[in-house]
Amino acid sequence: MNSKIVKVLSVLVLVLLSSYILPKDIIQVSAGEKVHVVDGDSLELGEKRIRLLGIDSPEYRQFCYNAKHQKYDCGIEAKRYLEDLIGTQQVRCEEESKDIYERSLSVCFAGDVNLNAEMIRAGWALPYREEGDKYLSLEKQAKVNKKGVWQGRFMRPELYRFLNKRKNS
Repeated sequence: MNSKIVKVLSVLVLVLLSSYILPKDIIQVSAGEKVHVVDGDSLELGEKRIRLLGIDSPEYRQFCYNAKHQKYDCGIEAKRYLEDLIGTQQVRCEEESKDIYERSLSVCFAGDVNLNAEMIRAGWALPYREEGDKYLSLEKQAKVNKKGVWQGRFMRPELYRFLNKRKNS
């Protein structure tokens, strides 16, 4: 093979590999800095706005129904669960990309706990299907064990947002 072609191919391979090998942007709370939980899938670390990647939690004002058909504020419950998960632990987020609102799309950890996965395991968030099958087994466990929103009836958060956007338009 021509040595110029080999060099070009080598450079292309290195460029492609570097996108997988280079470290992700890490966002971390400094000592004494407070983590603000916005809702069940959004945080603020200092000035940085973060959306937990791959999950969708009930909206803050959304309600659901429990096993006894009683209405409850599932959006507030999801937020509280995430606050409890974090507690006073240090939070570290690995940014994958940004969304259209310039929020960091990240996988976040409180200590060693993957917050994204734990919110789904506890039933307080659903996986985004377009993100792949990464969290589907955790969702199935939550559903079988009737955890979080799976304890009764609920509206998928994306449908809730869509209907409320139309109502407020």
